Amino acid sequence: MPFQKIESEKLASAVVRQIEDLILQGILRPGERLPSERELSERLGVSRPSLREAIAELQNAGLLCTKAGSGIFVADVLGSAFSPALIRLFSSNEQALFDYISFRRDLEGLAAERAAICGSDTDLKVINTLFGQMEAAHAKRNPSEEAQLDAKFHMAIIEASHNVIMIHMMRAMFELLAEGVFFNRAIMFRNRATRGQLLEQHRAMNEALQLRDPIAARAAIASHMDFVDHEMTAMRRAERNEATARLRLSHSGEH
Repeated sequence: MPFQKIESEKLASAVVRQIEDLILQGILRPGERLPSERELSERLGVSRPSLREAIAELQNAGLLCTKAGSGIFVADVLGSAFSPALIRLFSSNEQALFDYISFRRDLEGLAAERAAICGSDTDLKVINTLFGQMEAAHAKRNPSEEAQLDAKFHMAIIEASHNVIMIHMMRAMFELLAEGVFFNRAIMFRNRATRGQLLEQHRAMNEALQLRDPIAARAAIASHMDFVDHEMTAMRRAERNEATARLRLSHSGEH
């Protein structure tokens, strides 16, 4: 017969499963520091030996890492998403930039559609709160803060989709954007002509999600990413024109 005796689960195994699930769901993020051993054992309601056993297992699995004198952290589980060589190619290739924008248009549109349907009330509250913070940063004319909140706003939509594959894949993509691999997001928020348009585009995303309208949410993402595509095309064209003008100036000075 295929039946086996049921055994009670070890406390350490239960701790491992809980922390694994928090990492998988994107709640515990790469680089995030865990509470102290005393605090974590109290929160989980387990003994310190059981907690140490669980931490050791998670470290061996590559999900947690210890930094001397600092504590225990979630490992950089996104680090292997792209090789350093491929990242260098991304940063120097114009096609990669526009393929990245197209990729985000499709994937974030799907995420927004799912978020409108599957997102919890708390998910939508988080998104609405972040938009309120974007409005405040806009009023202060702080492009760096606006750019940071922009990333958090988009990531909150993706997290509200509750698709763990999409969450980790898009988080890896946003890490590259944060590192300036594709373009410097803050540049768009420094441009007076685009700042207001960007805010209104995010307002449209937020309003569609708060109304739980999946079609409008996806359309708002598409409109926003089309705008980013257009602005980056214009920016690249202006850079090429400036380079040509400098060559002309240099050449005319030689004659």
